[in-house]
Amino acid sequence: MQCDYFDAGLCRSCTLLDRPYPVQVAEKEVRVRDLLGERHAPAAWLPTLTGPESGFRNKAKMVVGGTIDEPTLGILDGRGQGVDLRGCGLHTTGIQEALPTLAAFVTRARLLPYDVPKRRGEAKYVHVTESPSGELMVRFVLRSEQALPRLRAELPWLLEALPRVAVVSVNLLPEHKAVLEGTDEIVLTDRETLTMQLGEVDLELRPQSFFQTNTAIAAGLYAQAAEWVDAIDPATVWDLYCGVGGFALHVARPGAGRTSRHAHREVVGIETSEEAVASARGSARRAGLEHVRFAAYDATRFATTAAASASAEPGSAGAGTAPPELVIVNPPRRGIGATLAGWLEGSDVEHVVYSSCNPVTLASDLDAMPSFDVVAARVFDMFPQTPHLEAMALLRRR
Repeated sequence: MQCDYFDAGLCRSCTLLDRPYPVQVAEKEVRVRDLLGERHAPAAWLPTLTGPESGFRNKAKMVVGGTIDEPTLGILDGRGQGVDLRGCGLHTTGIQEALPTLAAFVTRARLLPYDVPKRRGEAKYVHVTESPSGELMVRFVLRSEQALPRLRAELPWLLEALPRVAVVSVNLLPEHKAVLEGTDEIVLTDRETLTMQLGEVDLELRPQSFFQTNTAIAAGLYAQAAEWVDAIDPATVWDLYCGVGGFALHVARPGAGRTSRHAHREVVGIETSEEAVASARGSARRAGLEHVRFAAYDATRFATTAAASASAEPGSAGAGTAPPELVIVNPPRRGIGATLAGWLEGSDVEHVVYSSCNPVTLASDLDAMPSFDVVAARVFDMFPQTPHLEAMALLRRR
């Protein structure tokens, strides 16, 4: 992948861009193998799943800089000045085509770019997500509601100029701090969700819901988990750190051509984000999956409460919930931690599917679960041009 921004020294986010893509992939494979070592070496290493090395990012999180009449969408330099990256080759073609219109909208709606050094202005970020069908979700991260009337007044122009836009919202971030969004969201369109079509599963994304940035690799990740789960054929599954329900909804019923001992699988998804849980519930409802339940709760607390369900308070998240036959975990970079790993180690759970964005914490969590063997493992190159990756392992109790 060739990038003028990288060559000019304007953006160095793609730290591996100077390495040929096959070399990047090989280095990631070696790193995961070395971290797992002999103690957690899988019985089977599956081939790394790769996709296009450019044009794969389904989400752009662009800092708004410059001026009202000449806004930049990209990043900030060391002085806090905007660097325009509208032509970033990582983004999907649909996002690249939309960014100039969104910059023009900033001008039309008179959204004053937020000046970080001076701490003044309104428009902080523009977030754009593209679905596989080409529809767009656009979120304007603003300092306050002051610019809302102008934004609403110009919204018909935006929807006419970009007919692929399905959802538009404003996120409020009044604080001066290095975060990408605030807690309050104001949806400006009739539609509130963007549909991410992944094979036979449609995932509904609300504005504050997380979704993997590489749609093709995400589809492969979910498909691999579903294949493993189908082969085991559990009656009950927990999906901890479930997000918008990607794993839960993919494993809720056996894949095509497979038979099952069960009429359906009882699946429970747990996620702290209420917005993500609302998305997951909507997806399950539209798919007619009445046996899939989602709850906004801490994953570790849910599991440990379920383990002590006999003494749990009535109505608590884990009360009366027996541990399942299989658990899927997809934690943030910090991993599942000692408490949840210890609970899995001491539980009756027979199988675990562990999806990790940080192989360092994957290895340390496996250290805390010595009763499990790694049956199979696979690297998923979710983030080409960077050292980041996704690794997934299938664990079986001895």
